[in-house]
Amino acid sequence: MSMNLGPMFEPFELHNLKLRNRVAMAPMTRNFSPKGVPGENVVDYYRRRAEAGVGLIITEGTTVNHAGANGYPNVPAFHGEEALAGWKKVVDAVHEAGGAIFPQLWHVGAVRQEGTEPDPSEPGYSPSGLFAPGKPNGKAMSKEDIQDVIKAFGDAAQDAKALGFDGVEIHGAHGYLLDQFLWEGTNQRDDEYGGSMENRLRFVVEIVEEVRHRVGPEYPIMLRFSQWKQQDYEARLVNSPEQLEQFLKPLVEAGVDIFHASTRRFWEPEFEGSDLNLAGWTQKLTGIPTMSVGSVGLTEDFISGTFASKKEAVEQSGIDELVERLTNHEFELIAVGRALLQDPEWLVKVKEGRLNEVDAFAKKSLAKLY
Repeated sequence: MSMNLGPMFEPFELHNLKLRNRVAMAPMTRNFSPKGVPGENVVDYYRRRAEAGVGLIITEGTTVNHAGANGYPNVPAFHGEEALAGWKKVVDAVHEAGGAIFPQLWHVGAVRQEGTEPDPSEPGYSPSGLFAPGKPNGKAMSKEDIQDVIKAFGDAAQDAKALGFDGVEIHGAHGYLLDQFLWEGTNQRDDEYGGSMENRLRFVVEIVEEVRHRVGPEYPIMLRFSQWKQQDYEARLVNSPEQLEQFLKPLVEAGVDIFHASTRRFWEPEFEGSDLNLAGWTQKLTGIPTMSVGSVGLTEDFISGTFASKKEAVEQSGIDELVERLTNHEFELIAVGRALLQDPEWLVKVKEGRLNEVDAFAKKSLAKLY
């Protein structure tokens, strides 16, 4: 590394949120919370990252209080006395270590399969009963279902504030429920929640508005969104800066404070004619702080094996380029995922120039909490 890492370690402030640096731990599903309750192993997992200097912890996806919200085994809930008591311990541990923490509030939508906990009889819920274009699963949501989910996100945000979380992230990315409303391929509704971009945005806008109503004007709300979907890496919500601006404006007006623009590789440009990535365009168009993410600190071999099709040639971009983009204020925050999952002290080692001591990510590491 040849560059000064200073921009990564500058403080960040927004409303009442004060971060000691610009580095966040990205949300990553870990499946270590039996019956939806995070235990001491989960507390220790997040504490270690905070103790090693991470500015903001974004928790793994936590399910809101709706019957079809969960899609995976041993995923933590964000409702119920036991689960919330577990999260309170996580919050306190992260704060004691000098970090800040947001829960990621999540509903998986039509990703859910019948047979999944907590109630195996519950189907997946989605705008049109589609997991992907042309691939049915579960049930199309009624207006009552929609209102139930909006309330569930509001309840979760209110609980997050009461527990002492520093803000909330709403998961609107990667082909889960909110994204299924945004994506034309899975939203085939003919009411006010389908059709035009304005209508497809309505469900997410109403969730943000409900969360803002519950938490007040100064409590940070972050929204994670993506072009790509787990159902289709090449899917796109928008194809130009003009369309992106049309997409983002109603969300800002609804109350989003920070956008978390999820891409597979942070260095890749979003639109032709500019080097800006999705986060860079989002911040430029909205003027509000944006977080980037995507393969920070991963090896080229891992990126190639995980994210690339056989036709893609992958070039890894290093910390130098990340620092340059932060210096240029293309985006204000950077989320680090698998590199921090593997090595809790990744940020310390990067800061001290001990890159030779960083543990490279290995998929087998998903089997335990480090």
